[in-house]
Amino acid sequence: MKWSHAWWQGRSAEKSPRSPALAPTWKLAYGAVSEVTENVVWRDDQLAIVCGDQNPARITISDNQRYVIVGDVWFPDRGAFMQRSGINIHGKEGLRSAVLDQELVAHLWEQVGTGTWEKLTGAFVLAVWDREQQQLWLGRDRSGIRTLYYTTDGATRWIAPQLGTIAPHCSADLDLVALRDYLCCAFVPGDRTLWQAIREVRPGSMVQLPDGAVQTYWHLQEHITHPDKPLEWHGDGLRTLLDAVVQAYLPVGEPVGAFLSGGLDSSCITALAAKFHDAPLHTYAIHFGADCPNELEFSSLVAQHCHTQHHMLEITFKEMWEHLPETMAALDDPIGDPLTVPNLLLGRLAAETVKTVLNGEGGDPCFGGPKNQPMLINALYGNVTQQETLQAYLTSFQKCAIDLPQLLKPEVWSAVQSEPSVFADTLQSRDRYLNRLMALNIQFKGADQILTKVNNLTRAAGIDGRSPLFDPQVVALSMTIPPEYKLSGVQEKAVLKQAVANLLPATILQRPKSGMMVPVQRGFREHWNRQARSLLLSRHAAIAPYLNQTLIRNWLDYTGDTWGRYGVKLWLLASLEYWLQVRR
Repeated sequence: MKWSHAWWQGRSAEKSPRSPALAPTWKLAYGAVSEVTENVVWRDDQLAIVCGDQNPARITISDNQRYVIVGDVWFPDRGAFMQRSGINIHGKEGLRSAVLDQELVAHLWEQVGTGTWEKLTGAFVLAVWDREQQQLWLGRDRSGIRTLYYTTDGATRWIAPQLGTIAPHCSADLDLVALRDYLCCAFVPGDRTLWQAIREVRPGSMVQLPDGAVQTYWHLQEHITHPDKPLEWHGDGLRTLLDAVVQAYLPVGEPVGAFLSGGLDSSCITALAAKFHDAPLHTYAIHFGADCPNELEFSSLVAQHCHTQHHMLEITFKEMWEHLPETMAALDDPIGDPLTVPNLLLGRLAAETVKTVLNGEGGDPCFGGPKNQPMLINALYGNVTQQETLQAYLTSFQKCAIDLPQLLKPEVWSAVQSEPSVFADTLQSRDRYLNRLMALNIQFKGADQILTKVNNLTRAAGIDGRSPLFDPQVVALSMTIPPEYKLSGVQEKAVLKQAVANLLPATILQRPKSGMMVPVQRGFREHWNRQARSLLLSRHAAIAPYLNQTLIRNWLDYTGDTWGRYGVKLWLLASLEYWLQVRR
């Protein structure tokens, strides 16, 4: 069954949102490449490396001339990596950091081949061409800090770190399972993308071409160590690691920024940066106007406590809607999180003063945020809720999981309702229940929503976004900590609070997590309803072939919105519509 964008034919260019001017990094053509000529900077019989004039690719050829390496690699602590790997490169110390990092990969590949993946640290996506064996290897870091996509059919296979770079080389057929999963989660989990012919390299995995074989070089799994040790002992170990990771993430000798909401996660990263950085520290917070709830009291308290140069950005309802198309254009897969637009605008504000900005993303997935409580309740009272585990997990996202039979058109629902879920294996593993939830949050929400959003939107803003709490070392350590030291009763992230107890005011440590509440419910009621109707209910809408517009009309009328969730669902749909429009 083929589903393509016939709706696009006949639309005027003026009606479609423009993509922001993002300079493509690089892409590879593999297989039949003789006809590939435009902007080719290196080629072999079966491989062509293509890049834009504004952003030349970093290509490294190993000393023995056998391996050609292209990609994006960043070692936070290069010296420690070289020492662990036994690498000593003479005569290249003066190379730029990014080039030197790639040289290290080439040197290591000569020694251990595909064993290199297991030894790499930090953030990377890499393609390694073996000229002797005529094989191409694709690999991605353990946490999924960077992204890498590849096409799955045709005589020429395309690979790039940006989905939009290779989308023109394949069909516009939608992956209906990916669409189903997006509606449930507000992101596309797993190796699927919204395009049938494009897949994503998974974190901790490598893909070998021409066979297309996928191998996992690193597994995220529970490995509880020292269960007899108290909370304080585990907190001390976490603090030691956080000190080292944050220091490695700080840019040497230049100002650094931190996105600061006033919650525990962003506050502890800000406090650690303030402790170790010897150049100016800028912090950035958002709000949505004086008549909307905000966390400025807490972010300002932390900024004052850490002596930062604090910046506050007010985002109006008008700006939220106007910037949604360009925000979706900057994302590889659509993300229906209402924080996408604020992330882009805050990134642009940060770009006025810094080149690198830290964030607190990762605290919830790694250390037991409160959003796991519905699942824990379901585990205890499943005989009352009558929900099996997978359905309960999808429902916990509070998006459109329960609406799918009515929201999807009958033929679409029939095609996807029995397709297996990417979450099933982890949910059914033998790990402790909370750690199963943590693993899901790290592997999918972390890699496919949070880190992809950070990577895409900070790049679009012209800065480098870094997430210390998602560092692979922190992720691995989190899976060694007993679950009762993460979500302990009603106290979330107990071990993280213990680790940074002496860094932050008690007010920050003791306040319950509220999350950044973007007022989309009010937005659709009072500000965006007319525009949303025109966008989502048009017979030319990109979503029209797949979704029931009568149900969407009911949501726009707020018919039966008992729990006040229609605004979040409508934002998810508007994000999807704009993403599809800008792609075709």
